[in-house]
This record gives sequence, structure tokens and C-alpha cells, in this order.
Amino acid sequence: MDPYDVIADYLSDQEEGMKNLITWFLNQVMLQEALQQAGAAHYERTATRKAHRNGYKNRTLKTRHGELTLQKPQFREFPFETQVFGRYSRVEKALLNAVAESYLQGVSTRRIQEIVAHLGVEQLSSASVSRMAKDLDEQVQAFFTRPIEEPIPYLFVDASYYKVRDGARYVTKAVLVASGVRADGYREILSANVTDCENEAFWAGQFEELKERGLTGVQLVVSDGHTGIQKAAEAAFLGASWQMCQVHCTRAVLRNIPKKLQKEVAEWMREAYGDEQRLQAVADNLNTMGYRKPANTIERFLPGLISYTAFPKKHWKRIRTTNMLERVNRELKRRTRVVGVFPNDESLLRLVGSILMDINEEWISGRRYLSMEEE
Repeated sequence: MDPYDVIADYLSDQEEGMKNLITWFLNQVMLQEALQQAGAAHYERTATRKAHRNGYKNRTLKTRHGELTLQKPQFREFPFETQVFGRYSRVEKALLNAVAESYLQGVSTRRIQEIVAHLGVEQLSSASVSRMAKDLDEQVQAFFTRPIEEPIPYLFVDASYYKVRDGARYVTKAVLVASGVRADGYREILSANVTDCENEAFWAGQFEELKERGLTGVQLVVSDGHTGIQKAAEAAFLGASWQMCQVHCTRAVLRNIPKKLQKEVAEWMREAYGDEQRLQAVADNLNTMGYRKPANTIERFLPGLISYTAFPKKHWKRIRTTNMLERVNRELKRRTRVVGVFPNDESLLRLVGSILMDINEEWISGRRYLSMEEE
């Protein structure tokens, strides 16, 4: 493929052109990898040659721009290795491992049986599954224990929930993810833990672990209204503020409002956020209407609903909610749905950790999330 044709495609049709551009680039990356591994170019006569080419094998790669069909070089003497599929194969391997563990341990719904037939999991031995798990665990452990090298002024914490087998029972457990916006404006996944308890002691321990890894500079902690997170954050990060996610607050208020009034009350809340007096007026109005419980909810969280206004206005939209992590949790749900029920905590964290490593790589290498320069 001629690079000028690829560029012309991009200029005429950016969506399809971007796929062609990425396909061309990744094929070029693999050609360079093949050159290094073979020790010689096509048909080159040299004493440094280690391998001879043996054509190409088509391999698909799913990306945010759609599914790409790449040409993976082949060698006669030994397998060609590439980093192009590395990050994707890591998640695929974690998914396969979770399904295999479910199958081998008897957590076999009809859907798992279908996946087993498609992936050939029944051909895997318990020893091979164990080896695969060990390799993935080492990668995930290294990711979640790496030093935190940049100050994190904005820290976000949120949870998503999964079914896990616990002996003969199936229980719901939380995956608690912590992420941050660094001082340079880029996002970073910091940690993830599986737990069936979200109390203050648990969060205090998590925050201390983050500090031991080098977490510094926290000025604002954004989360839902769980008192365990709030109290632990206030104790762990002296001088930092706590921001109650506005979306979670609105949900908590509307939970105790009749459906016919929910749209109107939601609009009151939207217009009042960021203004303490207006929020108090909404609470007073709800109390007058007889909705004491939602009024109490607003008053309980009131100090934490305006904390974001102490920071640069250009940051407000992205620091007043946990939407950044909500999107992460939706992606985790989407990519773990195929498993259904996880056979154990380790299997859940293994797959979630592999996906979070992918997301983190996209964040670090992608666009800056916030502009941190002073105006």
C-alpha cells in the first residue's frame, strides 16, 4: 500500500481513512520487527541472517476505530514475535483464563458452554490454565504496585459490581478503582481491588497503600456518597477537599421522589449545583412538599457538593462528577459480560486488571485530559 494513497484516503474519508492509516502503520511496524528478528531484509545475502521469510498470515485486531486486518510476517525457522498484538492478547488471555477456570471449576452456564466450544477451552489442562494465570498475575501485580511518579491533584474513586463464586454461593462483590488526573493533565489508573466491604477501614488502607507507592499532591477527592470513602479521604489527605459526584447525588435524591416529579426535581438540582444557597433552597422546598428524606440527602452532602468551585473554572465540568470512572466501569462491564459469574476473586481481578492496563496505556499516550496551565 502506497503511503500517499493512505493519506489521500484519510483526507477524503477520515473514518475509513483512519482505519487504513493505522493498518498501514502497524503493518510497517511488523515489517521492522521482522527485519530485526531475521537479521536481514528480503532476499538480502548476509552472514547475519537468522531466519527466512515464509509469507504472511492475516490477523484481525479490534481497535477503537473498528476491526483491522493486518499482515503478520511468518518465518520458516522460528515463530515471528510482535508487540502489535501484545496488549490485546493480554486481555484475550485473561478472558480465556476466566472462562477456563469457570469451566474447570464447574461454574458452567449454557453461555459458558458455548464459549468453551468456540474457544476450545476443553482442550486446556488445569496445569496450562494455572501457568496462564501465573503469567497474568505477575503483569497485573506489577501494574498495581508500580511507583506513582507524578503528583495527583484530582483523585477519583468509584466501584462496579460483579457476581463471584464463594464456595457454594454466588455473591456480589465490588471492584473499587482509583484513578487520577496528574499535575501534567494526563489521566492515570492507580489501583483496583476486589472487596465485599466498602467501609472506612478498607478505604483508609487503600489510600495508605497509594501513599506508600508515592501518591502526593492530592487536592480534591471525587467519589459517590459512601461515608467510608469520605471519612477515609479526609483523614488520609489532610488539606484536601472531598467532592460528592453530582450524578450520584441526583440519583440518591430522585430515589425518594415520585416518578411524576423526578424530571422537575432533577432540573432544580442541575440549576442549583455549585451554589450553596440554591441547593439549600431546593432542600427546603422538598421538605415543605413533604419529601423529608431527599431533603436530608441534599443537606447531608451539601458541603461536598460545592468543593469543585474552589478550583479553576475550566476544570469544573470534569471534576464535579466521577464520569471519568463511570466510562471505565462501563467498559469493564462490557468486556467482562461474557464471563457472567467469576470463579473467584483472583480471576475477576486478573481480567479487570488486564483491561485497566489497556485503558491506562490509552490515557497516557492519548490526549491531555485537562489543561493545567494557569491562565
